Amino acid sequence: MNTLFSGEYFEITLHLVIALAIGGIIGLERSYHGRPAGFRTHALVCLASSLLMILTAYHATWFSASAFERVTIDPTRMAQGIMTGIGFLGAGVILREGMTIRGLTTAASIWITSGIGIMIGVGFYFPAGIATVLTLAVLSVFRWIERKMPIEFYATLTVGFERRTAMSETDLCRLVSTQGFSVANLNYALRSEGKVFEYHMVIHSPERRNTGRLAEALKSNPSVIEFHVAPTSD
Repeated sequence: MNTLFSGEYFEITLHLVIALAIGGIIGLERSYHGRPAGFRTHALVCLASSLLMILTAYHATWFSASAFERVTIDPTRMAQGIMTGIGFLGAGVILREGMTIRGLTTAASIWITSGIGIMIGVGFYFPAGIATVLTLAVLSVFRWIERKMPIEFYATLTVGFERRTAMSETDLCRLVSTQGFSVANLNYALRSEGKVFEYHMVIHSPERRNTGRLAEALKSNPSVIEFHVAPTSD
């Protein structure tokens, strides 16, 4: 006779506890960096994925084929359904702010957390453990490497002027270039019933610190009434 902590019951409990712990660990990294999908979200995603895979891994306990000559169970169909559902959850954390897109890394972390939960659900602890270590490495160590690498820094820049005293496109591009930036795209807009003329552009520079220099240059320009600089990274 099986008790709650022996045999299959113990294995099922172990699957769920490990899934909850690993999902929580990955979620803590996201919460630490202020992402909307953090500790609880990742913990629940991993737990749910593991729970649903247990449904197929232990199908013999709830499904009997005695009344049929032959029944084939395909656990991969459950995994496919889980990953499809996780796609909707991941899409919910991707935000668009003007020309800036945020949340892609968090969506990817939700996706891999679901995959780890599936591995735990079927008892593949070793690949689940390796995937957890690699996921945490990507989210933390790779962040440090990315900051140290000479990566081109991209940002969106919006500059507003009074319509009558707006800088010319040439003068504004010259001001931006003297601060170490290049203009990759340029758009125009009128706001406040035509009283404010705005430039919208994508700028890039090999040095992230040039952003402070650009902000100081725009702040000290008397014709600029407003500006906004936003990095385009996740």
